[in-house]
Amino acid sequence: MVAALLADQFESHRGHLLAVAYRMTGSVSDAEDAVQESWLRLAGASQSQIEDLRAWLTTVVSRLCLDRLRSAAVRRESYVGQWLPEPVVTPVAAAGDSDPLATVVLRQEFRLAALVVLDQLTPPQRVAFVLHEGLGVPYGEIATILDISTEAVRQLAARARKAVREQTPQPVADGEHEAAVQKLLVALNTGDAQAVAAVLHPDAVMIGDSGGTTPTARNVIVGPDKVARLFFGLIRRYGLEGQDKDFLATGVEFVRVNGQLGALVRAHPGDETHPGFPARVMGFTVVDGLVQGTYDIANPAKLTGVQLR
Repeated sequence: MVAALLADQFESHRGHLLAVAYRMTGSVSDAEDAVQESWLRLAGASQSQIEDLRAWLTTVVSRLCLDRLRSAAVRRESYVGQWLPEPVVTPVAAAGDSDPLATVVLRQEFRLAALVVLDQLTPPQRVAFVLHEGLGVPYGEIATILDISTEAVRQLAARARKAVREQTPQPVADGEHEAAVQKLLVALNTGDAQAVAAVLHPDAVMIGDSGGTTPTARNVIVGPDKVARLFFGLIRRYGLEGQDKDFLATGVEFVRVNGQLGALVRAHPGDETHPGFPARVMGFTVVDGLVQGTYDIANPAKLTGVQLR
């Protein structure tokens, strides 16, 4: 009976813990692992010493995420190409999705562009920022988690806050975002690089993340003309023109990527003239009605949680 009650109490906090862990790590798998590990630690802890279960679990998950962030920082030193967060991908018309992350990522701070900025912070900066700015955890409690002074935590949070404020694009309404993304994909259907460049922001960038598993941009591509050329280079390489040059009829479908309209390119085995490729997800950022950021997430290891119905 006690075990069942404890499990129920933990489940009531699962959504909150997943949100904290995902925003800290930018990884669905790491977030789920951290939350599961927090349950194991709770089951083995003395319940009489836990005054506030939500706060206790948040602290445990934060420490676990800090370890994962440090491990990820080591992996990134030898990672091939750029590094992007793991996306949360859902159908465009998802009804009553039971996945708590699918609901969480509707909030602006979980959008892909915001997580890309968080990925540029150091692990301690990220933990300090998410806990203090997102949850209002006092600096003193964060200092205990990071094992540093309270003043050091203040400085970490201030630097992180400045970076996030300066680098995160202002959010736009979903309708504006969707219209811009649809215009981009329609332009890709024309096969005209100038038409594509015209729907891209003057400061357009494309960031590809495949970990060396499949071709994409190894460096950040800057400028609408260069981004348009890369789009068509990938389309031609993989034979995605389809019948009558119909780009959208070759296994490309609209999905929601962290709550906003994006695209899923389904895996293809290849043929006599074109190599096969694993599935990839494309997320977008819109500024002034134009697509400013394109995120090509092509590393299969970062798409293991994509299960569309």
